Amino acid sequence: MKDYSEKRDFHRMRVNSEIQITTLQGETFTGICRDLSGTGMQLYVNRPVAEGDELLTLLAASGKDFPPFETSVRVLRAEPEGDGYLLGTAIIEVKR
Repeated sequence: MKDYSEKRDFHRMRVNSEIQITTLQGETFTGICRDLSGTGMQLYVNRPVAEGDELLTLLAASGKDFPPFETSVRVLRAEPEGDGYLLGTAIIEVKR
């Protein structure tokens, strides 16, 4: 039996990297991708985003071994944190 910390199907990988975010209306802004798993991302942004919104994300390449990571995500959770907002997102599609 897995203990509580291992109940997820995918483990989270701490990232803490700048991420480019684009709304479906074409507005682009940056945030911080705090962690990444096989099914979602945790993002920190400085503007409000509504639960249920779909966003396009782009994590820039970090060398030849890690190409750009581009996804479409849905915001599942949006909570105020400090001067910004913490978003829990589900990956809908990995574009590249």
